[in-house]
Amino acid sequence: MVTLYALKPRFQALLRPFVARLAVSGITANQVTIAAACGSLAIGLLVAIARGQPAVFLLLPFWLAIRMALNAIDGMLAREFGQMSRLGAYLNELGDAVSDAALLFPFALVPPFGATATAIVVVLALLTEFAGVLGSAIGASRRYDGPLGKSDRALLAGALACWIGAGGALPAWLGLLMPLAALLLIVTVVNRVRAGLGEATAQVAR
Repeated sequence: MVTLYALKPRFQALLRPFVARLAVSGITANQVTIAAACGSLAIGLLVAIARGQPAVFLLLPFWLAIRMALNAIDGMLAREFGQMSRLGAYLNELGDAVSDAALLFPFALVPPFGATATAIVVVLALLTEFAGVLGSAIGASRRYDGPLGKSDRALLAGALACWIGAGGALPAWLGLLMPLAALLLIVTVVNRVRAGLGEATAQVAR
């Protein structure tokens, strides 16, 4: 299934000159990864604390765009400038999990979403990434199959945050969005598991 992740090569091409300058200046992939996770925690906490001011939600799409760039930058620094490490692999996956949870949490405090539905989405989002990582454990590649991967979740969260930040009233039917997102996340997990198993089987058959 096509997801926003398919646009990543073009995005990386735009960032490549900047990444080269970062590498020359001594910035490491692990530093960028940690900065992305810490920034997500700070923004998520700030939005949650100041949720009474709808405009604060506009910080989310702004940060989500920055986080997407940081995620591309740390990967490029690691792969293209000899900074790949076992620690970096752990930091990358754990940092993404922390960021996802931190940036989705504020929606639990906004009607009509609710804490339970949002918590389910957060857990399922973490499971999608776990299912993706497990591809490597069985001899396949790290899986990024959709329909609701990390970039797609960022787009959804950013759109909702813009709506809230603009002061628009959220209709009650929008509460169905979290159950729908949960369903799409379940499909994403299934797709990643199936794709990983298929790839691993094909590798063995060669």
